[in-house]
Amino acid sequence: MTTIDGPDGRPRCRWCAGAPEFVPYHDSEWGFPVDDDRRLFEKLSLEAFQSGLSWRTILNKREAFRAGFANFDIDTVAGFTPLDIDRLLADAGIVRHRGKIEAVINNACRAQELIAETGSLAAYVWRFESKEAATPQTRSTSPESEALSKALKKRGWRFVGPTTVYAFMQAMGLINDHAQGCVTRAEAALARQHFVVPR
Repeated sequence: MTTIDGPDGRPRCRWCAGAPEFVPYHDSEWGFPVDDDRRLFEKLSLEAFQSGLSWRTILNKREAFRAGFANFDIDTVAGFTPLDIDRLLADAGIVRHRGKIEAVINNACRAQELIAETGSLAAYVWRFESKEAATPQTRSTSPESEALSKALKKRGWRFVGPTTVYAFMQAMGLINDHAQGCVTRAEAALARQHFVVPR
């Protein structure tokens, strides 16, 4: 079984059964295409923090992360100082991992460089949209996630391995990985049909 009935009786991806808060996240966010640089940067950052942890942990701390990281405004985070690092290390509401905190600040600086060169973070990451049809939720990386990971690392980004990047691509709609039979799969596909890929 790749789906499970949700609270309304409609089938959803089986991972929704993991926690009650997964259902609204699944229904309204996961797999829907995103072209907003702030949201894309936030998701890349949160996926970096998730490394070695569960998404439930990060999702439940998301508002605290947003508060701590200035709502993931790229320019603001790029200007964070050692005092901000100390502040975040003292913040019990987030995952207090110095390497990951420093990586987010570094990645904000790298994002500024990328935006100056390509116009937007969205225009860059959507170059790596998955074109290959695959059985949903059967892999943790893809050729596209490996390519984007390699490209970002070459630009100096940190904590952007191919598995982390694949999870980002799933969530931000660069691939529709909703299970066959999931009620949200068709909704995500329709959203992609109406989505204008940023250039």
